Amino acid sequence: MAGHSHWAGIKHKKALIDNKRGKVWSKLSKAIIVAAQMGGGDVETNIRLRTAIADARAVSMPKENIARAVKKGTGELAGARVEEVIYEGYGPGGVAVMCDILTDNRNRTAPELRKVFEVHGGKLGSSNCVAYLFERKGLFVIDAEATDEELLMETVLESGGDDVRTEEGKFHVTCEPETFSDVSAALAAAEVAVEAKQITRIPNNTVDLDVETSRKVLKLMEELDDHDDVQNVSANFNIPDEAMAEIGE
Repeated sequence: MAGHSHWAGIKHKKALIDNKRGKVWSKLSKAIIVAAQMGGGDVETNIRLRTAIADARAVSMPKENIARAVKKGTGELAGARVEEVIYEGYGPGGVAVMCDILTDNRNRTAPELRKVFEVHGGKLGSSNCVAYLFERKGLFVIDAEATDEELLMETVLESGGDDVRTEEGKFHVTCEPETFSDVSAALAAAEVAVEAKQITRIPNNTVDLDVETSRKVLKLMEELDDHDDVQNVSANFNIPDEAMAEIGE
């Protein structure tokens, strides 16, 4: 598993979508609320809101839930203001971890995350303690066997994407966060089936883990991803194939 943050994070998110739909709807509601708070309730002019609603529809979130979240964001319905926060820390083996948070109560979220880190052998750090190790990017994961590489490359570059790489039978398309919506729309127009997509933080370098440390880090990732206020988790670990094989046994 070239298993660093973005792919591990996406796999965890897909598992949440499959198994804990109610929790995912709650997280997506917060994303919609924040988008509407920041840019208003018009999807034509608010790209972030348009993306958040598209994500919600992709997991069959009911229309009334989406509409209610938009109205909470615009102030048409009462509700606590949701804030964006980034928490950073260290996992087992010195792995750098960044958590994108949407919360209506920082005083609740911070101690809860501190406890998650500590229980799994990590430590919540100070602001900017690991941010320099990552680059914020849009990421799309596509099945390489079901997609024409030449068509994909042309579509990505013409829509403002940065790169297409192949990893473990998947195409990984990256772009700047500002062009995420354009690339997403171009892939949809070209009828490219996207398995997962998100704006995430991709590590500049990764830390190779042994079997025991890998198990600890994966447990930390899973619990962080399972937290109601965590939207996305990024980390700079890599699990070598031989270690991944042993973990899977």
